[in-house]
Amino acid sequence: MPGSETRLLDLRLLPFAGICWAATLIGILGGSRAAWMLLATLSGTAALLAGCALRSPRRWTAGTLALLLFGSCCAAGVAWRVQAVERHPLTELARNETWVTLVVTPVDDPREIAGFGRHVLVNANVVEIRRAGETIHAGGAVVLLAPADGWLGLLPGQDVVLRGQLSPPQRRDLSLATVRVSGPPAEVGPAPAHQRWAGALRTRFAAAAAVLPAGEAGLLPGLVVGDTSALPREVKDDFTATGLTHLTAVSGANVSILLGAVLLVVRGVGLGPRAGAALAAAALIAFVVVARPSPSVLRAAAMGSVALLALVTGRRKQAMPALAAGVIALLVWAPELAVNFGFVLSATATAGLIVIAPVWVDALVGRGWPRAAAETLAVSAAAFAVTAPIVAAMAGTVSLVSICANILVAPVIGVITVTGAITALIAGVSVPVAEVVVRLTQWPLWWLVTVAERGARIPGASVPVPSGPAGAVLVLGAVLAIGAALRSRGTRLVLTGIVVGVLVLWAPIWPPWMGRLV
Repeated sequence: MPGSETRLLDLRLLPFAGICWAATLIGILGGSRAAWMLLATLSGTAALLAGCALRSPRRWTAGTLALLLFGSCCAAGVAWRVQAVERHPLTELARNETWVTLVVTPVDDPREIAGFGRHVLVNANVVEIRRAGETIHAGGAVVLLAPADGWLGLLPGQDVVLRGQLSPPQRRDLSLATVRVSGPPAEVGPAPAHQRWAGALRTRFAAAAAVLPAGEAGLLPGLVVGDTSALPREVKDDFTATGLTHLTAVSGANVSILLGAVLLVVRGVGLGPRAGAALAAAALIAFVVVARPSPSVLRAAAMGSVALLALVTGRRKQAMPALAAGVIALLVWAPELAVNFGFVLSATATAGLIVIAPVWVDALVGRGWPRAAAETLAVSAAAFAVTAPIVAAMAGTVSLVSICANILVAPVIGVITVTGAITALIAGVSVPVAEVVVRLTQWPLWWLVTVAERGARIPGASVPVPSGPAGAVLVLGAVLAIGAALRSRGTRLVLTGIVVGVLVLWAPIWPPWMGRLV
């Protein structure tokens, strides 16, 4: 029963993940002084609590004391990281908008900036600072704004020498500076062997996908390995308007589908659990390398693994501690994820999948729904319910057709992801053979593109709301009101009528040749 399953949720690690996230946010947004003050507050409270516990022990004292001490450690760690950024030599140079020569290493592929001419954005780590005959060896993250010529083909891991003008970072995310570069790199070193392999595989995969129509050819590499360089702008806008943006980039869903396919193969050939775990881990590592080990990809890998745990075990009791542990590990490794909307969306959507979706599935099945249909609706609705306020705060818009769009495309996502991954592997050996195999994805991809295109043209498909906290509170209130109203049978009938009307507005969704037949 849903109630008994809910009681089985193990939430003991959740407060630890929450205090870790809160401490990291306070340190990044408030600076090192705020982080040190938080450390003093938490450690002082822990000391007082420990003193009181010695005189009058309580059952809850040990857990609370452990939480305060863990929060103190997190606050100390983020205070040290933020203070290192504040005292970094590049930070002072950025305040004065100084021209410097840098040696940097890109951590992700250069991305073209829409509406900014032929320019790219490159996330990189600093290796050296060269200025006035002085060389400073100091690490740290920077964001490069550079012309596409000479930069677009760079691979992660290459040492690049550049001349650029520094300015303060545009966002508080532990980056040291924004570097504006006016020309190509002065020197470019060789890429690591694994990145050369990954770059060649991505290029060959994109070449195989090029036999598809333009929209589908640009969408497939984005969905499989996060390469959106060939995705047409109008297709990207349609996916945004219909709440399908998560399909144009690497997400936890990609990871869980691929790992699930690996586990099915393992079970099919009769391998044991240890061999299955080893193969799944190898597949996960290979996927991260090909999709680039940027923070967003590692976040997707962690969240996807947690989602797969919930799916494979069928026991959310283990999945919630795994999610909390994944959040803590990622924030310790990359504190800047605490202010990353993608990380917030991934963690929230995964929590919704673990906590809310199974309860809704049980409720729908209890009302006579087929389990497959109940799972499709519950997953899409739960993901929308928990992420809509965050999307509103981030983008100032809410897609009213998101649930319907995700339900319509759900049957083809797994087919595209698995077939696309197989095509990528084949492309590494033979592009002509991959061009034949990739055509198996043409109709599922056409369905994706068509659902997004028709959905984006429905009147009121995307509604503007205030951005920031105001929009989040407004949308959260609307979601809660709808949830309360759905307890009424009459409201459910009205909402069902609205959904049917939206689906009718989507029609006709069929190929041109079918339109001619009817």
